Amino acid sequence: MAMASETALRTAGQLTETEQRLQAQFDKLEKQFSVLREQTRQAQKLASLGTAAAMLAHEFNNLMSPVVGYARYAIDANDQQLMVKALTMTLKQTAIITAMSDRILGLASSEARAVCPVNVRDAVADAEACLCRDLSKDGIKLVNEVDSAIQVQADPRQLQQVLFNLFLNARQAITHRSGRIKVTASRAGDDAVAIDVADNGCGIPADRIDDIFDAFHTTKSDRPDKSGLGLGLTLCRDIIEEHGGTIRVSSEVGKGSTFTVSLPAGS
Repeated sequence: MAMASETALRTAGQLTETEQRLQAQFDKLEKQFSVLREQTRQAQKLASLGTAAAMLAHEFNNLMSPVVGYARYAIDANDQQLMVKALTMTLKQTAIITAMSDRILGLASSEARAVCPVNVRDAVADAEACLCRDLSKDGIKLVNEVDSAIQVQADPRQLQQVLFNLFLNARQAITHRSGRIKVTASRAGDDAVAIDVADNGCGIPADRIDDIFDAFHTTKSDRPDKSGLGLGLTLCRDIIEEHGGTIRVSSEVGKGSTFTVSLPAGS
C-alpha cells in the first residue's frame, strides 16, 4: 500500500510538472501571438499611410504646379505685383499641403488609446479629409447624413482609422463615374449607436463575404491596380471589438456593400 501511495504521489508530481511546462509554453505562445497581432496592425497602419502618402504626392503636384508656373511668369515679367500674388498663392497652397500632411501623421500616431465621447459626424469628416484626394475627382460623392448630436464612446484616432479604411475600400470598389458613399448613424437601443457606410460599388461575392474580415484576405486579387494586403478590415474588426462593438457587412454583387459598425453610445 505504501509503495502504491508513493507511486501515486510521484505520478501526481509528474503531471504537475507537465502541466507547468504546458502552461509555460502556452504563455510563450500567447505573448508571441500578441506581438504578431501588433505587428499585423502596424503593417496595416503603414499600408494605409502609404496609400495616403501616394495621394498626398499626387495632390502636391496638382497644387504646386500652378504656383511654380505663376512664379516663373512673374519673375520673367519682372512684375512686382505679380510676384506678390505668386507668393500669396504659394502660402495658400502650402497651408493646404501642410494640413494634409498633419492628417497623415495623425493616422500614423501610436499614442495610447483614450476612449471618450466622439462626435460621429465630425469623425466622418476627419476620415474623409485623410483621403487627401477629393473623392469628386474620381466621380464619387460622399454623403455625410449623420446627425450632429450623435456620439459614440471611442478613441477618436482609432475611429478615424476605421472610417478611413472603410472609405478606402468603398472608393476602390467603385469603378464607375457616378459613385456614392453614404454614411448614416442611428441609435441602436439605449446603449449603442449603429454607423452605416454604404457604397454603390462592385459588391462582394457571396462565397467571399464570410472571409473578408480574415487577415490577408482580399477581394481585389483580380484587380492589380486596386490590390491591397487584405489587412484593412481585420484591423477595423479588431479596433471595434476592443471598443466593445461589432462590425458586419451586407453586400450584393453589382449593387454595392454596406458596413455597419456598432459602438457604445457616447451620451
